[in-house]
Amino acid sequence: MVGAGPTGLLLAGDLAKAGVDVTLLERRDQESNLSRAFGLHARTLEQLDARGLAEELLRIGTPTPALHPFGRLSIDFSRLRTRFPFILTIPQWQVERSLLRRTEEAGAAILRGARVTGLRQDPQGVDVDVRHPDGTTATLRARYVVGTDGARSTVRQSLGMPFPGTSVISSVMLADVLLDRAPDDIFNFSSNEDGFTFFAPFGDGWYRIIAWDRHRQMPDDAPLTLEEVRDITKRTIGNDLGMHDPRWLSRFHSDERQVPHYRQGRVFLAGDAAHVHSPAGGMGMNTGMQDAANLGWKLAAVLHGWAGDALLDSYHAERHPVGRRVLRVSHALLSAVTTGSSLVRVLRAALATVVHQLVVVEARASRGISGIGIAYRAPRGTHPLTGRRVPDLRLAGEPTRLYEALREGKFVLVGRDVAAVAAPWAGRLVTASPATSLRPTLLVRPDGYAAWAAEEPDPDEVRKALTRWLGEVHRQGA
Repeated sequence: MVGAGPTGLLLAGDLAKAGVDVTLLERRDQESNLSRAFGLHARTLEQLDARGLAEELLRIGTPTPALHPFGRLSIDFSRLRTRFPFILTIPQWQVERSLLRRTEEAGAAILRGARVTGLRQDPQGVDVDVRHPDGTTATLRARYVVGTDGARSTVRQSLGMPFPGTSVISSVMLADVLLDRAPDDIFNFSSNEDGFTFFAPFGDGWYRIIAWDRHRQMPDDAPLTLEEVRDITKRTIGNDLGMHDPRWLSRFHSDERQVPHYRQGRVFLAGDAAHVHSPAGGMGMNTGMQDAANLGWKLAAVLHGWAGDALLDSYHAERHPVGRRVLRVSHALLSAVTTGSSLVRVLRAALATVVHQLVVVEARASRGISGIGIAYRAPRGTHPLTGRRVPDLRLAGEPTRLYEALREGKFVLVGRDVAAVAAPWAGRLVTASPATSLRPTLLVRPDGYAAWAAEEPDPDEVRKALTRWLGEVHRQGA
């Protein structure tokens, strides 16, 4: 694997925990405590809960029940049916630190200062050329390679894969600062004809500012001063809140791009290597981590011989449409807050007032941005739950919750009296009984989506489903 950001670390940890030999190559010599991403959405927190990491991140971050992009429009997460009905403000580096610890404890090898310079693949594997900090080079051999190495992905470029799209906004300013006065809202967003300013708290006294000045467009490498950030903040919010002592100042531009294919032979792309979009909605890091959760168990199943190669094609089939939707949503949010037309801003405010009163529309927005509403297409004729996110069901006995049972990194079969029929696959799944009157028998994938469901199935139906998803086994044991 190439790239030790949140996407790469989550994926490497999943594979290592599943007993797969993993080497993670990272060009940085050391971890960074500065990063652009700052929020975890509900579905990502569920994925982290299924890995035993959510509770410690909740102790660090700041939960916020709603976003207010403009006017009265509220993206309210508090009504979501999840243990995490909020967006958690937390710096990316702290998320990476938790994922790194899990990855190392699972036994993955992480090589820092290892710069990938190219790769070649054949029917049996992939050769990866690496340059080390001392100037020496080596070629590593792997059965599969996953590029999680960001927007400028060397893996993607080595494949010659196009990255179509456009640049949608430039000269966006980032600053981490201390404030003399806290904003009125936890997430404070203001925009007008001059630009926009957005504040987000890290929970430790520091605030992340994202600002854009329509009248001052500078290249990414142009020095940024705190005075520039203060100036646009005063013009959009009316007050700079006494910002001081910046620990980070940077400019960046934002593209909207997506590769046409997430898989090419034995090489896969995930996270920013596969898709990039504006920071509006805070979905970038979240989408990448959910890419990893989708791909990890599939690679492990194929490498262990429990599934055929066709399972790996489902990664693109399921995640590419999600990436495409994220691009559309983030583009719409960005367009709404950067418009320079006074007429459009008036109409936008009026629309926001109407939307604020339409609970159904707000609920759809919160489910989409949070990731809770993601579902994967299921074959025609299957149970309606197939392909859908399974909520954190209460279970009888220990563990008491589905997402605790998922911490084994295996499938979970939830149903009454299913242990005996599932015994041959015992090394590949966990069985559990529902604590409620749940009717369907559910086979839950390691990423928390329903692989199969049936109402009161007979033992042969259950065996057929387990064979389909977990492979053939001898009746005496897995």
